[in-house]
Amino acid sequence: MHAPATRWKTTTATLLRTAAAALLAAVVATGVSAGPALAAGGDVAWTVRTASNSYGAARSSYSYSVNPGGTISDAMVVANRGPVPLNLSVYAADGFTTDAGQLDLVTRDAKSVAVGAWVRADRASVAVQPGKTVQVPFSVTIPDNATPGDYVGGILTSLTQPDQAQGINVDRRLGIRIKLRVGGELKPTLAIENLHVSYAGTVNPFGTGDATVTYTIHNTGNAALSSTQKVSVSGPFGSLRASASEIPASPELLPGESWKVTVPVHDVAPTVRLAATATLTPMLTDASGSVTPLKPVETTAHGWAVPWTLTVLVVVLIAIVVAAILLSRRNRERRKQREDVRVQEAVEQALRGQTA
Repeated sequence: MHAPATRWKTTTATLLRTAAAALLAAVVATGVSAGPALAAGGDVAWTVRTASNSYGAARSSYSYSVNPGGTISDAMVVANRGPVPLNLSVYAADGFTTDAGQLDLVTRDAKSVAVGAWVRADRASVAVQPGKTVQVPFSVTIPDNATPGDYVGGILTSLTQPDQAQGINVDRRLGIRIKLRVGGELKPTLAIENLHVSYAGTVNPFGTGDATVTYTIHNTGNAALSSTQKVSVSGPFGSLRASASEIPASPELLPGESWKVTVPVHDVAPTVRLAATATLTPMLTDASGSVTPLKPVETTAHGWAVPWTLTVLVVVLIAIVVAAILLSRRNRERRKQREDVRVQEAVEQALRGQTA
């Protein structure tokens, strides 16, 4: 059984123009597959898989636990599935998590400081005849001063071919993931940063609205971690709590990486002041593939949820009541003034009668 290999699908292009040459571009295509990875184009097709040895016979990827200063040896098997001979470059590269939550590898011209620097194949290129396979040994050497924790990268095969129709050179990369856990104290830690809640109300003065909760998951430890997520929004003292629908687990983040999250929460009552709470349960994967949930991490932030329609109605109602009170007071004053005038006139008339 062939182990799943890694085909990174990220595409980058660099265009160079000179007076003496036509358009030149470098395109790198890579990605991840669930079965034996195949790179194919025209008459070119090849696969890569893990070698069968003391580490296993059907591994999906490479996974090692090594102490600082340690060295291990392994191999990758390259098979030519096409009708023409292949001459492939072989090298290692550091990994990172893309904005889509997928593992990718840095390009060959980028500097690798971990897996890409510690993994060395016994050759820089490999020639494979049609229908044949070649085993490529490689070694992993951990520096004495390596920081304990998790590192991810890959070992790659690469073929550059010209595309006459597009006037570019296409670099196809096909490789297998390598996960290293360097011995020492493991500190798996996730942090919730920049938690914020905003509210969109409704024209119904007695209805509910939608809240949007945003935050950043930051891997502040030294272990690769994914996490389950829960988000809720409530009014003062935890009243009228509304919870978000099921939220997908975050991708596995490497140490130092961050992941931005936006969560809608429906049926939120406009209680003037809202409290948004995000809860993460970090998930740690060991060398055997077993996943262990860790102590949850929780953070709360506050925001405003003013029921503007109801507020306007209340203001209008208060204005009407105040206006009615003022009008009533004015009418009473006018009646009093008229009564005072009548009394004054009656007094004056009586005094004139006595004089006469």
